[in-house]
Amino acid sequence: MRSAAKRVDAVVHEYELEAQFRCSGSDGFINWVENTLDVRRTANVLWNRDDPYEFKIEDSIESLEAWVRDKSKASESVRLVAGFCWPWSEPRPDGTLVPDVKLGNWSMPWNAKPDAGRLARDIPKSTFWPSDPNGLGQVGCVYTAQGFEFDYVGIIFGPDLRYDWEQNAWIGDPSKSFDRVLRQGRDAFVDLVKNTYRVLFTRGIKGCHVYFMDEGTRRFVQSRLE
Repeated sequence: MRSAAKRVDAVVHEYELEAQFRCSGSDGFINWVENTLDVRRTANVLWNRDDPYEFKIEDSIESLEAWVRDKSKASESVRLVAGFCWPWSEPRPDGTLVPDVKLGNWSMPWNAKPDAGRLARDIPKSTFWPSDPNGLGQVGCVYTAQGFEFDYVGIIFGPDLRYDWEQNAWIGDPSKSFDRVLRQGRDAFVDLVKNTYRVLFTRGIKGCHVYFMDEGTRRFVQSRLE
């Protein structure tokens, strides 16, 4: 780019895009997420519930989905995302998607795979999942959600990462993960899956709500709210 500008005698202005431009400019929220997940130590140990950035822990997956759909009805861009804790099936012969993401009696499909062939009429291709209104009916994983931002994001925090109160540490469980890339990391699995959730937590510009499948993890994150 610099060489091209030099050839036409153009002036180049360089700017560094800092992380605080995300999440409504709330550098504090990003720092809190990184500190809570033990990605890095920051001064933001506790999250102030009165902060303009909206963060809430939901009691059930049903209430999380209801919040996501309410935001969508209010003309906000919003999507549901999750840790890669379920298989990602190919579309059925009729082009419909398999509801792979299952929590009790609740289920929803992942978004269509990038290389998916024929899809049913109301199912967007992977590249259109973030913008197509029908994308609200599918769950996005980190590979689909990264690089995109929404007004709000709902997060399903899966069992591939949990907080162990006895060890006072985050514990990764590769057996609960369907992410082959992360599982190949072996010793680095915990750090890799932490980063996965860091990415998901920072997709919402105005706020995010989260449902924790593991009760101990929910209690730990709850203890980091003031």
